[in-house]
Amino acid sequence: MPWHGPAQQMAEFIRALHAIWDCWYDGKPLNFRGECYRHTLMTPDFTPLNTQYGRPRVVMAAVGPLMINAAAREADGILIHTFCTPKYLEEQILPRIRATLAECGRRREDFEVSFPPFVVTGRTEEEFEAAKQRVKYRIAFYGSTPAYRPVLECHGWQDLQPKLNQLSKNNGWDRMPDLISDEMLETFAVVGEPRQVAQQIKARCGHLVDRLTLESGLPEDALREQLRIMRGQ
Repeated sequence: MPWHGPAQQMAEFIRALHAIWDCWYDGKPLNFRGECYRHTLMTPDFTPLNTQYGRPRVVMAAVGPLMINAAAREADGILIHTFCTPKYLEEQILPRIRATLAECGRRREDFEVSFPPFVVTGRTEEEFEAAKQRVKYRIAFYGSTPAYRPVLECHGWQDLQPKLNQLSKNNGWDRMPDLISDEMLETFAVVGEPRQVAQQIKARCGHLVDRLTLESGLPEDALREQLRIMRGQ
C-alpha cells in the first residue's frame, strides 16, 4: 500500500481503530475516510458481541519526536524504547509529551508512560557476567543506529555513534561491546543483585514513568520480591 510517512500513518491508524470501535461499542455508522485508510463497511459477521469489557486502550511505541507527538495526540500511552536513560527521558521525552498533551487539552494523568530499562543482574557471578556482556552488546547495537544518536548526544557520547555504525557495516559486531564503558553501562542499565536492581529501578525511574518492566529471566520468587520492593510493600 502507499507509504505516507510513519508518524502521520500511525496517528491515522489509531483514529481508524477508534472509528471501528465507535461502530462496535457505540453503534455509530462506520464511515472513516482518511488519507491513508478508509473503512466504510462493517458486516454483522465481523461485529463482536462480547463488548461488555469496553474498548481496548492503545499504547504506542515511539522513539523520535514526530512519533512521540503522535502518541501523545492519539494514544492512551507510550512505550519508551529501552535505549534511553533517565536524563534523556526527563530532559527530552517527558517535556515533549507534556507539551503535546497540553496542546490537545489532555491530562498527563490520563496518559501512561511505560519504560523497560536495561537490567544487569544474576544469582551467580556467571549469570551476572553473562547479563553484563549481553546488555553491553544491546547498547552497542542500538547505538550504531543514527536514529538513536540523540540519546548519546545527551551525555556527550555522540562521537561513539559513527564508530559503532562503521563496525556494524564491516561485520565488527563482536568488537562493538568493547566500546561500551562501565560508565555507559551503568548510565543505561540498572546493575546489581536482584534486590538492588529493584531498588535502583524505583529510585531512578519511579518518579518519571507510570509503568516499568522487570527482567523476566529471574525465578518467580526473585521477581515477586522485586515487585514487592517496587510497590513499596
